[in-house]
Amino acid sequence: MTKTALITGAASGLGYELALLLANDGYNLILIDIDNTNLQIAKTDIENMFSCNVSTLLKDLSKPNVATEIMEEINHVPVDVLVNNAGFGLFGTFANTEWERELDMLHVHILTTTHLTKLVLEGMLKRGSGKILNMSSLAAFQPGPLMSIYYASKSYLLSFSEAIANELKGTGVTVTALCPGPTKTSFQKVVSKNTSENKISFNMACASEVALYGYNAMQKGKTVAIPGILNKFLSTIHRFVSRSMATRIVRNLQEKNRD
Repeated sequence: MTKTALITGAASGLGYELALLLANDGYNLILIDIDNTNLQIAKTDIENMFSCNVSTLLKDLSKPNVATEIMEEINHVPVDVLVNNAGFGLFGTFANTEWERELDMLHVHILTTTHLTKLVLEGMLKRGSGKILNMSSLAAFQPGPLMSIYYASKSYLLSFSEAIANELKGTGVTVTALCPGPTKTSFQKVVSKNTSENKISFNMACASEVALYGYNAMQKGKTVAIPGILNKFLSTIHRFVSRSMATRIVRNLQEKNRD
């Protein structure tokens, strides 16, 4: 039987690349994004390349109860793979950034992701199979001055994923947290014109390569996936320097790459 994958933030970047990989493996797709123009382009491109059914949902994942809306609109179709990819960043000191934007981020990264995972997980457990891929980040491994909410929310996603992956052992359902470093996607445009994410070219990864690494890790049931040797090392830097030192290093990197 043909399986179904649901991908959030699927109109571009890592979400789109993961959708391509799933389509190539014969999955029918449910693509969700707030960008309707690119969402429809993604749908057309994938249908032209692969023999699969592609459905789209235009959704703002920062809205309360949107996960429930999604499940109702897809008529509770069995979801075999859930990719929680949607997200964005915000640059600036916490005292000066806009609360409304930060609240949106917390909804997208934490509340909607957690709720959608819970709703999809119910069916996966009944069927005794399923795969969940949560988009965390290398940022999850240390505090991030000047992007405090982003770093903290990615830490939540990593911790949450590891915890439920442990709970689900032996059920046939696996959870993978993908933790990429800087990656060439539209993410950089959303954060701010004055952010390090727009300026760093060092250690910048290709979206298709990151997606393939995460996809393979998900298919193998790996809990934490960190693409790149340097990123693997950076994720362990807290073993070699104090947490306060790691925080200062992140702050310096952010400041050096501002206008």
